[in-house]
Amino acid sequence: MSRLPPIFVSHGAPTLPMDDVPAREFLSGLGKAMPHPKAILVVSAHWETEAPTVSVAAKPETIHDFYGFPRELYDMRYPAPGAPAEASRARKLLADAGFSASEDAGQGLDHGAWVPLLLAWPEADVPVAQISIQPKLGPAHHISVGRALAPLCEEGILVIGSGGAVHNLRALDWRNGSSNGADWARAFDDWLTEALAAGDDAALCEYRDRAPNARLAHPRDEHLLPVFVAYGAGGPGSRGRRIHSSYTHGALSLSAYSFG
Repeated sequence: MSRLPPIFVSHGAPTLPMDDVPAREFLSGLGKAMPHPKAILVVSAHWETEAPTVSVAAKPETIHDFYGFPRELYDMRYPAPGAPAEASRARKLLADAGFSASEDAGQGLDHGAWVPLLLAWPEADVPVAQISIQPKLGPAHHISVGRALAPLCEEGILVIGSGGAVHNLRALDWRNGSSNGADWARAFDDWLTEALAAGDDAALCEYRDRAPNARLAHPRDEHLLPVFVAYGAGGPGSRGRRIHSSYTHGALSLSAYSFG
């Protein structure tokens, strides 16, 4: 199969499938814009473990890991089959690279996975597995995880990082559903885009010290860490190309990137 470049998507709020915003339109066309994957491996910001873990569930459940949203959202399901063989392959690649990786047969699809997949592959006909993040270990660790997974891209497996290019829930402006983003958020977003395009490992690994408004854009690392995995999965000399840019509520960047 032809190589499938890894991608990163910002999944926004859980209500994204119901919101009339540009990011929903982008994700709804994403699956049609690329070859049909053999399987999808999602690195979600919402699954945190001490060491890399892959889900090997044959029929992953749809996890509604949020509260206070419309009833309609809790009725949504994403009944895609699991990808246990591909997940085990990912675990072996990680182990061969020196990571203490494990498998979890009970992990379902959290909203970092099923929300963008529901829009991009609504037929739920592509097998899906998840891989966890390790917030205590930082960007360099996650770039290395991605590089270990890079061979999957040559095997028809689509590696997707799912998080948020800018993610500060305390700074949300609920009066603005779709906007151009606050100045501080755009400054960080543009810096990230330039660093990924340059393939600047050092700057990316030190983003909290180098990027403007880094701690405001990301009070915690967890929603940015998946971008480093996707970047690493692009292989040596990886470069990121922004394929979508929009905002919701002023402080949630929905930027998406493709890597190669």
